[in-house]
Order: sequence, then C-alpha cells, then structure tokens
Amino acid sequence: MTIHIRHAEPRDAPDWTAMRLALWPEDSDAAHAAEIARFFARAASGPAGLLPEATLVAAIPAGATEVLVGFAELSRRAYAEGCVTSPVGFLEGWYVVPQHRRQGVGRALVRAAEAWARDLGCSEFASDTQVENTASAAAHRALGFEEVEVIRCFRKALR
Repeated sequence: MTIHIRHAEPRDAPDWTAMRLALWPEDSDAAHAAEIARFFARAASGPAGLLPEATLVAAIPAGATEVLVGFAELSRRAYAEGCVTSPVGFLEGWYVVPQHRRQGVGRALVRAAEAWARDLGCSEFASDTQVENTASAAAHRALGFEEVEVIRCFRKALR
C-alpha cells in the first residue's frame, strides 16, 4: 500500500473532523470542526500559541484522488515526563482508521512526526495515552517509545 504523509490542508477538514471525533468522542462534531477552523486560520495568520502546532495526515490513493486514513497532531512542549531536554516534540493526537491499522500507516505518521520535531531542533519525542488504552500503549512500544510514567490527573472546580 502506498501511504502519502503530508501536512493537513483546508480541504482535509471534513475527514480530519471525522477522525478526531472517532478518537475523542467526548467532544462534539461542531467542537472538532471549530478547532480545525481555528488551526487553519492561525496557520494563515501566524502562530498564536494554540495546539496543535502542526498536523500531518496519511493519505492513500483511491482512483484519481486520495482518501485520508490517519492523522498526527503535533506540538513542542517545554517539558514532557521522562524527558531531559527542551523543547520536546510531542504527539498530541494520533489516529488511524480501524480498517487501515497494522498496515504501516501509524508508523509512517510517527516517523514523519519525529522528522518534524527533529527539524525544529528537538532531540526527544514524547506522547501519552490513557492508562486503560492498552492498544495505544502497545503501538507506542512497537514504535520504540519507552513507558516512563503512569499518572492520575485530578481536577477541582473553583467557584
């Protein structure tokens, strides 16, 4: 299978929205679409400190066109657990359409994400996943990530 990794373009918004909704179903379709619109507006006017900093998409040929089958949202963070350098390239979101998993799409996205971070001066690359997401943890390990910490996050509303 030929996999083409490239930066997201405005024409990708509907497919990227659908994949984000599959990855993060707790947010609405409208919320994801609004975040993507802000991403492209910011890209046109210059960085404003919002995430993601970059988004890569994985496309495969489909006749005279292409179909998006995955994405990777990327940033640089001042710190990431287990890292000793700064900034750290960070995989904020990573998704491959289920029927295209285990075919090299995720690996191609992560390799391109690592190159993006390296080109921006990062010497480490990090990611995270929820504790119960064992499939994601296994995919990370298969791509050379080492697990460095398991944390529980807490919140408290202040009124």
